Parts: sequence; C-alpha cells; structure tokens
Amino acid sequence: MMHGFAATMAPVLFKAACPDCRSRFELSASALRLAIGASRRTTFYSFTCPECGSSVRKPAGERIVELLTGGGVRTLRLHTTV
Repeated sequence: MMHGFAATMAPVLFKAACPDCRSRFELSASALRLAIGASRRTTFYSFTCPECGSSVRKPAGERIVELLTGGGVRTLRLHTTV
C-alpha cells in the first residue's frame, strides 16, 4: 500500500480526421461516441468535426473498439429485433 501517493492520469486523446474539410485534430473521449452492433457494418464511432461542424461516422473494427472503450469513450450497444 502506498501512502501519500496520488495517481493522476492524463486525459486520453484520440487522433481523428474529418473527411469533409480534411482537418486533423485530437479529440477527448467525451467528444466521441461508439456504437457496437451485431456486424462490422453496424459497429462505428462518431464525432462532430471541431473545425467545420460536420457529423462524422466511421467504421470501427475490433482494435478501434478496444482502444475507444479502454480510453473511456461512451458506448452504445445496438440490439437487433428478431
């Protein structure tokens, strides 16, 4: 046990780019949303471009899902109806 030690973590930042205005920037976990669906087509992350205001949606493979969830990005699990 460590006494007097305060663990501080730097906020996680994710590199992103906008396909509309082609800007590159860093976003905090709170600026991103992750949706996990039943297939690759329905698993994606989204954000609003801080430069031009466009809504951006990009596919998220397994590695991206791992990085985003590990970095504290809010996740929505999509359910299918049968």
